[in-house]
Amino acid sequence: MKMQTNFLCALTLFLTASFGMLHAQDNNVNTEFGVKGGFNMSNLYGSGEDVDDNNILYGFNAGVYATLPISDFVAIQPEILFTTKGAELEYNNAFASGNTKFKLNYIEVPLLVRVNITKNFNLQAGGYASYLVSSKVTGSGDVDFDQEIDRDDLNKFDAGIAAGVGVDFSPVSIGIRYNYGLTTVGKERTVLGQTYTAPDAKNSNLTLYLSYKLN
Repeated sequence: MKMQTNFLCALTLFLTASFGMLHAQDNNVNTEFGVKGGFNMSNLYGSGEDVDDNNILYGFNAGVYATLPISDFVAIQPEILFTTKGAELEYNNAFASGNTKFKLNYIEVPLLVRVNITKNFNLQAGGYASYLVSSKVTGSGDVDFDQEIDRDDLNKFDAGIAAGVGVDFSPVSIGIRYNYGLTTVGKERTVLGQTYTAPDAKNSNLTLYLSYKLN
């Protein structure tokens, strides 16, 4: 399933169809400060590959956000989050069976443009930057292991684009957001004259979130 392409195309079409209704709605955006958290479905994708629903790793995110209006219905929304990413691989062959989880934990700073289509419905789009704080690989099944990965062996910084939708029931909001990574998780290195990147993959993360306005 081409998850990121379908989601972004649907979001673009909806924004185009709805933009003409902005002034007809009671959709003023107000300054907000709050906390948020949610459920992550993460994956990794390689160069030239589509993101699909295989190898999903389940995790979470939590942090704070602000909504800063720049017009009656448009705002800038910065956030600071702790978020989990990575992928899970299940295997079953003649030698062993089980699963391996590649876990990446980031401090992430999304910076989004939020557009209130109606009073209770908004669209968000922008980008994010992340800093890797820890990483590990774990396995269960015929072979069990739990091993930290040296962060110096991976890219400590990640960046990408983000888009989502939200529904407000003040002071509580719910929504869904997709992050599409643009930088590889692994570092480029040269060994014996050969240059390679390991792991040569980028982050993909779908989030269901719940936020609470504090002001």
